[in-house]
Amino acid sequence: MSWPEYKVVLTPLTDEAQEKMGFKWADPHIGTRSKVGGSPDFLQDHEAQVCPSCGAEMTFIAQIDSIGEEMTFADVGMLYVFVCFGCFKTSAFVQSG
Repeated sequence: MSWPEYKVVLTPLTDEAQEKMGFKWADPHIGTRSKVGGSPDFLQDHEAQVCPSCGAEMTFIAQIDSIGEEMTFADVGMLYVFVCFGCFKTSAFVQSG
């Protein structure tokens, strides 16, 4: 099962949030890679997720990109989220670029 792909655009809702966005040295596309559905854009090796309860392959739900110097996953990485629709177990992990 897969979900259709939707781009997620992170919009700061406060001045503090706006100040924390962006990177001094990272590539300009860092911070724009968040999405829901589709296929994960792994930064490292493909990591198929298997449900620890039923053994079924889990469905990719979303990836959340690093946002700024103070809000980064490892080295400008991403957080990946998966769910098993059989048992509703979830799995999340980080890969860094």
